[in-house]
Amino acid sequence: MNYKELFRKVERTLGTIEGSEDLPITLQTILKSLVDDFHDELGITGGRIYQRRGTSYQITAQYGAGPQLKAGFRVPASYPPLAALVKRGYVYMGPEDEGFDREIEKKIGVRRFAAIAIGDEAPWVIAFTVGRRVVAENLRVSLSTIRHAVNLKLRQEALEDIIHEAKKIQLSLLPKELPKFGEFDLWGGSIPAEEVGGDLYDFILLSERMLGFAIMDSSGHGLPAALQARDVITGLRVAIEENFKIVKGIEKLNRVISRGSLSSRFISLFYAEVEPNGNLLYTNAGHPPPIFVRDGRVKLLKKGGMILGPNPDARYERGFVSFRRGAFLVLYTDGISEASRPGSEELYGAARLASLCKKLTGKSAKEIGEAVFDAAHTWSKGAPLQDDRTVVVLRRP
Repeated sequence: MNYKELFRKVERTLGTIEGSEDLPITLQTILKSLVDDFHDELGITGGRIYQRRGTSYQITAQYGAGPQLKAGFRVPASYPPLAALVKRGYVYMGPEDEGFDREIEKKIGVRRFAAIAIGDEAPWVIAFTVGRRVVAENLRVSLSTIRHAVNLKLRQEALEDIIHEAKKIQLSLLPKELPKFGEFDLWGGSIPAEEVGGDLYDFILLSERMLGFAIMDSSGHGLPAALQARDVITGLRVAIEENFKIVKGIEKLNRVISRGSLSSRFISLFYAEVEPNGNLLYTNAGHPPPIFVRDGRVKLLKKGGMILGPNPDARYERGFVSFRRGAFLVLYTDGISEASRPGSEELYGAARLASLCKKLTGKSAKEIGEAVFDAAHTWSKGAPLQDDRTVVVLRRP
């Protein structure tokens, strides 16, 4: 499942909903839209809205398939799945999980507990009725994605001052100048879809013998994505040192993201270290595979693991390549490969990008990076960006 595309689809769906000063009415409209629009995609057939009142959650609205509960139906806030929901933000549990109460769920008329928390401290809960044939891991990540999109919808308001400060923070995290490292030719650039974006890149001079570099893409765009990207890149900088083991470091960073307040979002990350002789070690955490061009051949740097965030126990592997004279590496975010042409569903695509890069052999890092940006811009015919676009290039002359 493409979770980033799911996030965008949920955003588009919620974007059609006009807000109301009456929060319960807004939540009812959101529930109806989620059930109607994601019935087939996620197996959601119905849902219920609960409000925290004292020591229990009381039903306030319901929609779709399933029995109609009586007004005033309550579930104790101490019910373990609800307690887990408040802590995690989203939950998908069944009879095989500790604390699941068949009698409570039987009264509701469902076989499993699937829900998202709304608002700080979860004053509201949206619970879903799901079909039999859902994949548990996919649904959990989907619930996390939906929860973030719904909460974002409810929090949108005039935040110009905060956005301005966030932009300054983000710009401060981008490299002010590129480091000098051996004979390597380096270049990087980023264009946010909004005033601030969820893409970041970094060059970290670990020593005269080692240069670290990274590119990352937070789900969504705008202020929340920018703040998460800021936290991740700050954590990466703190974690790494010359003798740091790439895989162990990325796995630790993933656990911090997954178990912290950022778990309602996810982020893709490519991190690598290169030596002056051209030896490069990397790991790819769910990021579009960078394009390595050497001796007229293209190699995609795929080795690694899943995106950071959804699974605290995810494992990653490392990959290795060697820069020869004239070899270069192009890192990019999917705002480039998924650039769309107005009036068409055809995307620019990774294959078309790889073909372009192959033709850029002999160009400087700056010329390569600018050519990639120009290609995406030309493909989308200058239309407003739907996602942030970032490109990083390393070349050994």
